[in-house]
Amino acid sequence: MQRYASLLGGLGAVAVLFALLSFMIQLFAGGGLLLQQDLAFSVANLVLGLALLAVSLGTNLEQIRERMRTGEARRAGKYGTSAVAATLLSLAILGMLGFLSTRYHQRFDWSEQQVHSLSSQSLALLQGLEQDVEVTAFYPALDVAPVRGLLERYAYASPRFRVTYADPNERPDLLERAGISEQDLGEGLVHVALGAESVQLREVTEEKLTNALVKLTRGGEKTVYFLEGHNERAVEGEPGAAKDALGRAAEALRNENYRVEKLLLASRGEVPEDADVVIAAGPTRPLLEPERAALRRFVEGGGSLLVLLDPRAKTDLVDDVRGWGVDVGDDVIVDRALALFGQATSPFANSYDAHHEITRDMREPALFHMARSVRNADGGPFTELVFTGQASWAERDLERFFSEGAAELDATDLEGPVSVAVAGILPAASPPPAEAAPEGEAEPAEAAPGADGGARLAVFGDVDFASNELIEAYRNRDLFVNTVNWLMGDVEAISIRPALSRASRFQLTQEQFLQIRTLSIFVLPQLLAVLGVIVWWTRRSRPGR
Repeated sequence: MQRYASLLGGLGAVAVLFALLSFMIQLFAGGGLLLQQDLAFSVANLVLGLALLAVSLGTNLEQIRERMRTGEARRAGKYGTSAVAATLLSLAILGMLGFLSTRYHQRFDWSEQQVHSLSSQSLALLQGLEQDVEVTAFYPALDVAPVRGLLERYAYASPRFRVTYADPNERPDLLERAGISEQDLGEGLVHVALGAESVQLREVTEEKLTNALVKLTRGGEKTVYFLEGHNERAVEGEPGAAKDALGRAAEALRNENYRVEKLLLASRGEVPEDADVVIAAGPTRPLLEPERAALRRFVEGGGSLLVLLDPRAKTDLVDDVRGWGVDVGDDVIVDRALALFGQATSPFANSYDAHHEITRDMREPALFHMARSVRNADGGPFTELVFTGQASWAERDLERFFSEGAAELDATDLEGPVSVAVAGILPAASPPPAEAAPEGEAEPAEAAPGADGGARLAVFGDVDFASNELIEAYRNRDLFVNTVNWLMGDVEAISIRPALSRASRFQLTQEQFLQIRTLSIFVLPQLLAVLGVIVWWTRRSRPGR
């Protein structure tokens, strides 16, 4: 048995060392779930290690006494004391670093799409909070970890984002205070409250959490009307779910706390007074003259209009848009160098106006399909926002293009980069001179601010970029929603919204995560240490050593 004393001592030292490391990790982790999970591992290692050390010491006691009588003991004591002092100093340095890490934080995100960082929209919203947002995560202890990571990023970005984690079984008082029943709770939810208003989230993502903050912080509800009756793209119901419809675009606007309605001008006669923005999403049939007149009155009265026009769309809205100063080309943009999978009529737009509010933060490309050129007419008040590639052009021989599918750049075509969208503010209409009120009568009431002011107008030469099929591609959604934000006058809402990772995700349960963590941090390193002790003992036990 004495032969194996050094082996047992080495294995015992390894077990005690990993028990102490486990306790230290639990201490810095704050205990809780990790303490419960790792307690058996730590105690088992400590008991086993002390037992092995005791056996090794007992079987080798006589040899230790003999060494203590020689100079070898003094040398061992000297070097051992140095080793212990160095170890204690290292532990003190690590402890100090751990203490400093709890006081001073710095986060890093090295993922390609910055999916572990908050988007500029979320950060701007958090930095603009004027009062505390009280967030309560109602989840059992085993299920809270995935939600905790996202909520901590919000809390790190703003001290006004205050988070409480509550196990529903332990804090029924918080459930009652939030007005949540057990039936509503389900598998867990996040309760977000700002003042007397609150929102409950069952699916907790950055997009949904930021949208909840938008709804709570943005006062009032503004309305977007989509024209219908002229073969425009559908926005609701089963037709709105088709791949070429705009159901997802409408939902993106609702997420900005805008109310979305449909507008049949022929039945109303006038644009409703509560309309903040009207969208004509790809009409292909002419409007009735009373409808056109009502739309012109809306624009001339300071309303905001977004027009999406496909090539060869048979709509008289083209004439109205041209009358306002927008040069809408009778063409199709072709790009054989920078297009989706080589499809020349699905060009990427990778260049933006760097000064306009809509596009100043845009860096990544947007994708269009069957688009026409849209430019600022000479002397017009519009800014050209989005441009296709250098090798693109606007093909104007549409008869040959649609009949033969052929397109070649010639002198009649418009060379790239080609503008696909414009936005601008129309000059305010000059009001007629006011007549002086007769003596003794009150002066006429002044018009509401902006009632006769300049209208905001944006025109795109494509509808498909905002369709269900393409709106989530690249930065299409940001381009569409930012345009509506600008038309609303909500310039502070313009931003780049949460990105999605290009890599797929491997979902783990809490138990699976803890098992992998225990294997990687404790079991495998300890196994390697045990093998190292065995190799050391085998070599030391060879004859002649």
